[in-house]
Amino acid sequence: MGWIYALVAIGWAIPAAADTTWINSFHWKVDDPSFGGLSAIEVSPDGSQFTAVSDRSAFVSGTFVRADGVITGIEDYTFTEMIGTGDQVDSEGIAIAPGGTIYVSFEGFHGVRAFENTESASTLLPVASAFDAMQNNSSLESLAIGPDGSLYTIPERSGLATRPFPVYRLKDGNWDEAFEIPRRGAFLIVGSDIGPDENLYILERDFVGIGFRSRVRRFDLTGNNEKTLLQTHTMTHDNLEGISVWDDGTGLRLTMVSDDNFRVFQRTEIVEYRIDD
Repeated sequence: MGWIYALVAIGWAIPAAADTTWINSFHWKVDDPSFGGLSAIEVSPDGSQFTAVSDRSAFVSGTFVRADGVITGIEDYTFTEMIGTGDQVDSEGIAIAPGGTIYVSFEGFHGVRAFENTESASTLLPVASAFDAMQNNSSLESLAIGPDGSLYTIPERSGLATRPFPVYRLKDGNWDEAFEIPRRGAFLIVGSDIGPDENLYILERDFVGIGFRSRVRRFDLTGNNEKTLLQTHTMTHDNLEGISVWDDGTGLRLTMVSDDNFRVFQRTEIVEYRIDD
């Protein structure tokens, strides 16, 4: 499949954006067998630094090198294995509180853990009874933190193609179902973030046999005011799974990361779009 990604790299597949402008796609290559599988990302408020999650229970942190706001490199990066996760493997979502606490969702054993920092042992948060019925390898793909500190998580699959995605919220130590996200076509939810505008942004993926296509939808925190901001053609990007929303000083920006599944014919991409609406 190498020829497919070569075509993408030279712009054969053009992004189909409704209310966004593509900024750039940075191909991140590291000569280390432990590098890869990046499934979630959180960008600092000024866009200079990031913390990502590998689906092999590790943190990847670093600093973006930018020229006129465009990513040209990554420096000072570190890989840190998560401590104290026990039977919970396959880390998929990340949310970072203003005070620095890092929350990570897992789909190997469905639940969420808290870390004081990337080098601290984790604490298991309460588990919702609804998690028990979730499908293996298709559960808590996304995680976001609201302005009041509540955590929001969404499973990758809802259980039926006609069933909406439930949005679970951990507030004051208790889980509830805050609202539902309607399913639109074959897309599945793989990432989420709550932006500075206090809206929920969800990243969705569809695999169509020769490559991936991606979609970003936005909702308010009651599940209303749905808007599709971005939908790409197949093979525009690799397997985008993580999303972070931040203010670059001129407006809101989407930073997304792809999971290469540790396969040589896929790649780790950092992709950015500006929201135009």
